[in-house]
Amino acid sequence: MSKTIKGFSKLAKSEKIKWIAQTYFQDETTATKTLHQYWNNDLKLQQLHDEFIENTISNYYLPLGIAPNFSINKETYAIPMAIEESSVVAAASKAAKFWSERGGFKTTVLGTTKVGQVHFTFDGDPKELTNFIKQLQPQFRKDTASITATMEKRGGGIKDIVLVNKTESLEHYYQLHCTFETKDAMGANFINSCLEQFATTLRNGFREEVRFRESGNNLNIIMSILSNYVPDCLVRAEVSCPVNQLTEKDIDGAQFAEKFIQAIKIAHVAPSRAVTHNKGIMNGIDAVILATGNDFRAVEAGVHAYAARDGQYRSLTNASVENGVFKFWMEIPLALGTVGGLTKLHPLVRWSLELLGNPSASRLMEIVAVAGLAQNFAAVKSLTTTGIQQGHMKMHLMNILNQLNATPTEKEKTITHFKTETVTHSAVIAFMEDLRN
Repeated sequence: MSKTIKGFSKLAKSEKIKWIAQTYFQDETTATKTLHQYWNNDLKLQQLHDEFIENTISNYYLPLGIAPNFSINKETYAIPMAIEESSVVAAASKAAKFWSERGGFKTTVLGTTKVGQVHFTFDGDPKELTNFIKQLQPQFRKDTASITATMEKRGGGIKDIVLVNKTESLEHYYQLHCTFETKDAMGANFINSCLEQFATTLRNGFREEVRFRESGNNLNIIMSILSNYVPDCLVRAEVSCPVNQLTEKDIDGAQFAEKFIQAIKIAHVAPSRAVTHNKGIMNGIDAVILATGNDFRAVEAGVHAYAARDGQYRSLTNASVENGVFKFWMEIPLALGTVGGLTKLHPLVRWSLELLGNPSASRLMEIVAVAGLAQNFAAVKSLTTTGIQQGHMKMHLMNILNQLNATPTEKEKTITHFKTETVTHSAVIAFMEDLRN
């Protein structure tokens, strides 16, 4: 049977599944049954999920967990996290409890500006183009008035439209660099609609300009698109306490702080460490972004670009000790929304936002940043004390037991055994074999 097909998107859902199961699977019945198991029994809810994207055949579930006890600016939150990695929610919860007893997390939104560009080429005099763009400024605003009206009522809209000359990087290349305030919306559709209208206004204005027609100059619109690099949509999250409050049963506070700061410095100078260091931050951030219906791919791209803004990829977090006070902080770009997109459509997204008190986009930025900072603190604390695998593998133990089809009794006995033993895949297999024999 051919593995290519025409008109797949036009097939009914049942027909799509039948073709896939017959074409790509040895056991058609099992393949079909697996997809059906994850359908929602509520047909209306299933239809809603089916219509989120094209060619839907089932639902792909991720666990939705809760990390409680987050004290943020003296308010307490239970943070929803959608993620499959075993230790993330546990680590976030542990860090939340640790810092709730030491003053909690403090956050500040430093900016909410989002950006986009009209990319185009022009082969004439740059000064003529600069004057032309200045001349067009009122027309840009007039032509987008119908697009911006609702956003302006909410306090947002277009902030600035600036010509950027990029001809040193690429021949004849220019940008209209545009900045926006989108309030509680992530704003992608709003920004892109404005940019496409700017491009139309620019193109039409150029055609009508006599001086350009007479000179024979060419202006060519390449594309109009928002940017996910938002260095001015920035939030700061931090924790601090006297060094002696870092002391725990087996940990000396001063020694811990020194080693912790050294680990952060390593992530500032060694890109190979910084990538994994920042991935740990994104474990927390992505989990909350998914739970709240935001675009984690956009955030990931912008965050990693920000980490390399000086030309070298570095740690996003910082740590210091001054006058006997340990401080750990991060400034990170987060373009988020609490209206639009999935925020009003997906039932669990609505649930998660209500859990957080139906926050504004700015408040959600603060909560998400705290989740990332907490995750990084927990990871670096483990790395510089007990090692990362001790806690991670204990959380991974249940996954191993499920792979081995352990019974409830076997799970209980194995968990009890490994409370005092090192968890490895081979050790668990050996223990299970002993149990079963």
